[in-house]
Amino acid sequence: MDNNTETNEGWRKCSSCKKPIAFGAKYFVCSVSTCNGQRTGYVFCSVHCFERHLPAARHKDAGAVEKLAPKTGTANAPPQKEPPKEQAEAPARAPARVFATAPGTNTASTSSSGSLSAASREVLVIASRLKDYIHARSEFNTSGSVMDVLSDHLRVICDRAIDNARSEGRKTVMDRDFEFLKRF
Repeated sequence: MDNNTETNEGWRKCSSCKKPIAFGAKYFVCSVSTCNGQRTGYVFCSVHCFERHLPAARHKDAGAVEKLAPKTGTANAPPQKEPPKEQAEAPARAPARVFATAPGTNTASTSSSGSLSAASREVLVIASRLKDYIHARSEFNTSGSVMDVLSDHLRVICDRAIDNARSEGRKTVMDRDFEFLKRF
């Protein structure tokens, strides 16, 4: 018998200790959506049982969400709702991907003089590798301030690539998003 079926003793069994959870009783579910879906449907009779679930689940950040079991009846099947009449008659269309941006973020390319947070002002270039390359090619030395200038240029290039990916409806920046560099 699986955990998702009602038993004579209660609503469902705890996914950890297998004790029955009574109708109308308090129980806990994992805050991670993959743990409380229809296929898994993990339920726990106590926080202690929930905590026993965490090492195997390997969640980065999860919590126990308190819920109440139904008082009677078959609660395992989700209630079926009829769609509104205008929604049922609407023609089917492909869902569009929409990317929301946080307020105050600039999706356009940002110049080096733009307002960047302190975290985005970090050096993006491995200084020792760049210095080694320049020295191997020309036997020249490299100033430390070169890293800041190159990092600013890299930010502008990356911002343009992000804009290219966004305009194509992707959330992954790919090599083809840097095609504009071939003109240089």
